[in-house]
Amino acid sequence: MWKMPRFPKVLASSVVRGAEQGDSHGGLFRVDLDTGASEQLLDWNDGGINFEGRGADRGLRGISVVGEQIFVAASDELFVFDRRFRITDSFRNPYLKHCHEIAQYRGALYLTSTGFDSVLRFDLRNNAFDLGIQLWRQGGGIEMRMFDPRASGAAAPSVAFHLNNVHASEFGVFTSGLKLGALLQISPRGVSVAAEIPQGTHNARPFRGGVLLNDTENDSLVWWTPDRHVAIRVPDYCESDLEFAGVDRTGVARQGFARGLCQLSDLVFAGGSSPTTVSVYDLAAGERVKSINLTMDIRNAAHGMAVWPFD
Repeated sequence: MWKMPRFPKVLASSVVRGAEQGDSHGGLFRVDLDTGASEQLLDWNDGGINFEGRGADRGLRGISVVGEQIFVAASDELFVFDRRFRITDSFRNPYLKHCHEIAQYRGALYLTSTGFDSVLRFDLRNNAFDLGIQLWRQGGGIEMRMFDPRASGAAAPSVAFHLNNVHASEFGVFTSGLKLGALLQISPRGVSVAAEIPQGTHNARPFRGGVLLNDTENDSLVWWTPDRHVAIRVPDYCESDLEFAGVDRTGVARQGFARGLCQLSDLVFAGGSSPTTVSVYDLAAGERVKSINLTMDIRNAAHGMAVWPFD
């Protein structure tokens, strides 16, 4: 008898740290969280994608599915795929630099531009970048200004915060960065601190009266509210089972690097870690329900994640 799946399928992107040109630089995977099956839908080193000027070894990052279109961010380009993973369009902007995450809300995508400490808005109806929001530190606080990403010289490069995360809702645009130590809320009234968070986190977002995030420095998915604190460790593996350990000359590739997050149901999330693994976390139970490993290559790290809505 057919059994209704407990969990959906998800799309996950990965990047390969320390890879050389000619190596794989990660790609896109479809993962069946119910059966544990996975398939690689796209290899970033595919000959059909021009390597030069398209993120180079930074690979593919944030993912957002809007209707029949799948948007995937690279370093300085926003790709559009159909459900068969054929590139149907792509968009660039001079202020999109080292993009990490993207979020969708009310007819627009919001993309982090790490190289400009900015969030860019992409109008889905007109297929155009139409707003930039740049942040900087002023005295003891943080200031913001809006700029037109279609104008020349509208913003100067900046990496003070290493903005790498964005979440959008009716309460505004929320963003955070490796060097920020705060989840910021951007609204028409200005920018404010929504919550203090550890530095080095990823995927921070308001959630049920608190904050949910990947505490990457502590290899955990964390949710805390004024009266509750849940911390769930990501998977780790026997060192002897890891592949390419020690070959990354930059020293940044390690196991347990927690990044990537998408909501499956009220209190159940899928999250990523390295070597690329997709796990299911039950916040109500405070435990990791299951984990699906895609590779044991220590350089291969999970990044973006989104629910696959198609059959």
